[in-house]
Order: sequence, then C-alpha cells, then structure tokens
Amino acid sequence: MARRRRTFAVGALLAVILIAVLVYAMGSSGGNKAASPPPTTSAHHGGTTAPGSGQGASGRSDGAGATGIPAIESGVLPWQLAAPLSREVAVPGAAAGTVSVLGGLTAGNATTGNVVNLAVPAGTQTPAGALATAAHDAGATTLGGRVLVFGGGVLNSFTSVQAFPLTATGASATGAVVGQLPQPRSDDDAVTIGHTAYVVGGYDGTVADPEVLSTTNGSSFHVVGSLPIPVRYPAVAALGPMIYVFGGQQISAAAGPVNAIQRIDTASGKIEVVGHLPQALLGASAVTLGGVVYVAGGSSGPSDSGVIYAFDPVKNRVLVAGHLVTPLANAAVATVAGTAWLVGGESGTTPTSTVQMMKPNLKFGTAGAPGAGSPYFGGKLLVADRGNDRILLIDDQNQIAWTYPSVYASPPPGGFYFPDDAFFAKNGTEIISNQEDNETLVIIGFPSGQLLWSYGHPRVKGSTPGYLHTPDDAYLLKNGQITVADAYNCRVLVLNADGTTASQIGTTGSCVHNPPTSLGSPNGDTPLADGNFLISEINGSWVSEYTPQGQLVWTVKLPVGYPSDPQQIGPNLYLLSDYSHPGGFIEFTRQGQVTYRYQPPSGQGEMNQPSLTEVLPSGVFMTNDDYRDRMVAVDPTTQALVWQYGVTDTPGTGAGFLNTPDGFDLVMGNGVLPLHPAAG
Repeated sequence: MARRRRTFAVGALLAVILIAVLVYAMGSSGGNKAASPPPTTSAHHGGTTAPGSGQGASGRSDGAGATGIPAIESGVLPWQLAAPLSREVAVPGAAAGTVSVLGGLTAGNATTGNVVNLAVPAGTQTPAGALATAAHDAGATTLGGRVLVFGGGVLNSFTSVQAFPLTATGASATGAVVGQLPQPRSDDDAVTIGHTAYVVGGYDGTVADPEVLSTTNGSSFHVVGSLPIPVRYPAVAALGPMIYVFGGQQISAAAGPVNAIQRIDTASGKIEVVGHLPQALLGASAVTLGGVVYVAGGSSGPSDSGVIYAFDPVKNRVLVAGHLVTPLANAAVATVAGTAWLVGGESGTTPTSTVQMMKPNLKFGTAGAPGAGSPYFGGKLLVADRGNDRILLIDDQNQIAWTYPSVYASPPPGGFYFPDDAFFAKNGTEIISNQEDNETLVIIGFPSGQLLWSYGHPRVKGSTPGYLHTPDDAYLLKNGQITVADAYNCRVLVLNADGTTASQIGTTGSCVHNPPTSLGSPNGDTPLADGNFLISEINGSWVSEYTPQGQLVWTVKLPVGYPSDPQQIGPNLYLLSDYSHPGGFIEFTRQGQVTYRYQPPSGQGEMNQPSLTEVLPSGVFMTNDDYRDRMVAVDPTTQALVWQYGVTDTPGTGAGFLNTPDGFDLVMGNGVLPLHPAAG
C-alpha cells in the first residue's frame, strides 16, 4: 500500500473520477411552526406495511426457514435527503423502486406538506406535490391506490384524513381532505391488511387515545377495540391478520417510554399484551420483511437506540438481529422489493437527512446469535492499526479479541513500528506483517505472538541483500517463500525462508513502468491461484500480472489516482482501491473496463485514502479507510455503508477506535482464510 501519508499530491487528486451522486431538491418546507407540545425526546416515525411484505398474508410465512430468523444487514446510503426531515411518513411509491415521503418537520422547526418521490437505492429525489394541509406526527398507509394520512398536527392535533394520489407518471399532485377521525389524533401509526386500513396509537393533545380504528375508505370508521396500554409514538407492523404494537409513550403519571408488545387480532378484535422489548422505546420503526417483523431504532429517553430486533410471534420473543449504523428515532419507513428504507428521523432531538436500509440476510447471521448483523458473522477481523503501532483481532461483536504487541507478547527487536499490513497464514496459526517505515518484515505465531521470522534492518533503508525500502504487501506463500513489494526499490522480491532471494520482478532502482524490465514503485503483489502475482504500480496507475520469474502476462492502465493492492475476484474480474481523497475502489477487467466504482465525493460514505478492499464471504466489500480512521463495509448493490469499526475522523487507542488502519485479513472457524486462498 506503499507510503501512506496524510499529505497527498494535488495532481493525483485531479485524477480521481468521482461518482455522480444525484440529489435533487426536496422542495421548500412549510412555514408553519411545529406542533406543540412535542414529546421531550421524539416524534412519530410513520410506518407502513407494503404488499408482499406481510400485508394480507395468512400467518407467518416462516422467513426464518430451517436455519433460524435471518439477521439484518443494515447500512447508511452514501447520499442524503436534500434537507433534514423528521416525523414524516413514507409509503412505497407507485413507480417501481421508489418511496413516497410526505409531510414532516424540518430542521427549522417548521411543518411541511411537501411530497417527494425518492428513488432507491439511487437517491434521486423528485418533488411530487403537496398535502392539502401541512402536517407532522401523522400516521399513514396506502389503500386503494392512494396514501391516507390520518391526523397529525401543527400547533394542535388534527381530525382530518388526507388522501394523496399515488401515480407513476411523475406528475405533481395536491392532496385532499377526504374524511374526519372521530376525534383529534397525532403521534399515531397506520397499517393496511387486505382492503382495510387500521389506525393505532396516538393522542389528542392531552390524553392518549386507546381506540384502534379501522376504515375501508378513509371517511367512515369502526372501533376494533382498545389498547390495554394506550401509547403515542408506537412502532406498528402487520403480520397476517395480526397487528403488533411495539413500545410507545404513555401519557399518565408514569409518563415515559414503555417496553410492552401489544397484539391486535383483526379477525376477532382481541387486543392483549403478548410480550416485552428488552428496553422501553418510543419512536422506533417496525416493518415486516420476509414474514418476520423487525423493530429498529427508537428512543429510550436519554438516548437513541441503534438495535434492530426480530420478533418471533410463535414464542413471543425478541431477538437482536443487527444494528443501525446511525442510531436514531422517529424515522419514516417503507418497504420496496424486500428492503426497508428508513428515511430521515431524529438524532437526539435534531432532524437528520440520513437514509438507511435494512434487509434480511442469513450471510449476516441469525437473529439471537452472537454477532448477528455482522458482515463477517462467525469470523474475526485482523486489522493492522498502523497509527497505533499494533495489530488487533476484532470479533463479530466488535470486541477486541487479541492485540499485538501486548503484555503477553513483546515486540520484535527494533520495535513494532508502522505495521502497514497483516495477513494470516498456515490456517490462522501465523501472521505476517510488513512495517513500511521500519523497513522490516516479521512473521509471528498466533495467538502466542512469538517472533518466528524477520527480514530487514529496523529504520535502515537499503537495496542490498537483507535490506528493504518501504516494504508493502508481504505474503507467506504455501511453499514457505515470502513475497513483498519493495516499493521504493521498485521491485517485487520472492524470498526463501533463509532470507535469500529466490526471484525478483523489476529492476532495483528503475522506477518506471517498462514491462517486463522495470516497475513504477510497486505497492501490491497479491499471490494468485496459478502461482502468479497481481502487481499494482503507483507511478502511472498500472496493474499487471507477472509470473514469479518476471514474465509479463498482461498489463493495464486504470483511471484511478493512486492504485493500491489489487485482488482477483473472478476469472476476468479484479478489485482495486484508489488511495486518493476522496478515494474508493473499482472493479475492472484485464482489458481495462471498469465495471463498478464506489467513490462518494462527500458525506458518511466519503473515503480518505483507502488502501485495501476485499470481498467478504457475505458478498460485501470491506475496506480500511486509512485517514478517516475506520474500517468500513459497503454493500455493492445499494452502496450503503453497512458496518464500521472506528470513530470517523477521530484517531484513538481505546475500544472502538483506530488510528490510520492500513491492512486487514479475515479468519473464519477452523482456521479457514477466505480472502487469500493462494497464500500459505
């Protein structure tokens, strides 16, 4: 990954090709003052159950299967809403792959009636019109090809029921008032089962409304029954004929969030408490995915939750299924094509423009199992924490399982300084690491930390036998040899175990791309299954395949600012980090065709000089984002950031912190090493 510095040449930056992240204006917000009195911690999230996601289904469709309830893959999209928004409602849009977002509360504490169609996962935002009356804290669902918005408020709670047409034409529309609730109601939720919509929870501005209402047209209502625990801001989802009500806030002498799970049997009218959440929550989001109800986020009072729970209605139990990357409450949620989209919401009491996704994924584990929701479920992640001069092993619960050096394992002679990479070998019993600025390679035993082998002279650069100049990407091969990109000597060395040189690719000191004679500062030398090496060159952005004897197989110049550590992921498909700012990674063919690029120019997805990207067994990309001081995982289908370790832009040594991480590897159970099968 050669020569990682926080300063980066301007000329290289100009070579970066940025992803066009299209974000259109959401439209102007209403000028009305926010409804009062708002709750002390939250507002309503507005949920709906989409066709195909449990609505109208007959009982549980057993999305769990024989292997258990799927964990949730969840992530933050690399784009955001045009402006922060909370307490809005969202439903699946009429056009495929869209979410319609209606009303809400803006960052300026103003209530809006704007309606926006949001394309997912692309992020294109198109104004679609406005409600008849601006509102936030409403409940909404779809019925008969239109959105019904029940109540809500501005300064006071409304009785009005508004309808907004769902059309796929993109034409702007205006909502209309089509009915009146029996009494004012805000902070409520709504779902549809079959041809009937149900209004659940909420309050009239003074007391909570326990009545569960049903309607087939939005203008006439039937009382299904009453909640045993009347609440506002509940999370509500339908599963077959049942409606489940999670948490919420009581309005009583003991006012505050509750942990009750209440069930409404729409066939019999029976309503009862059937279980409890592990923590009291209000303003959470509930959604039915694959026949399973999941509950995400919410506020416990003092803080927002990032936990995603799976609810098992057979045993009335709640299992941890994953975590939101960004904890929040009061997000609108809608399901499109099996993925739930959490739009906006609040972090603390501040509206956010974040959009997050959730989808069941058994490759991320099973609900209730340790590590559920991790992109490397069942494995452990080895991280070269370069800025802290250490190697960490992080389990799938984000806990540090092992550290080197430690009180149990001393550093090698000359110190353990600037570890640029760390890779497992020999079924996870050994670790090889190169220290760029220490000019050394070491192999240590795992977990003992015992020094088994070393090469180079600490802090002494050189090119004669036994010396290195900025070593990068050291691998232990299956035959016991060691390969390293000796970057500023402009060569790749294949070393024998006794330290002698078995072969060399490139000419020492000749630092230009002139295959097969010379290399332009190689910083990657990934071993391939056929025994060859995939070499990246800093000078000129070249990637080439060479035999161990230095014969060129193919070479290609790529449209990146600073190539780093190429990996083969298919017969003619390769993965490469762009060590730039903003940086990212690309997939490409040996003919130079770029088939995929991730490189957001700003926001949470922006990367600052990422140096290694790998495809995990779960199918997501893992990257060390060096100068944002974090490890991140990205879903290639949504470009959502689905996992992170390290605090963004904040170097540190404590639990949960990293400092310029610059290399990683993965070990699964029984010592399986999925990322580098061609290595030893």
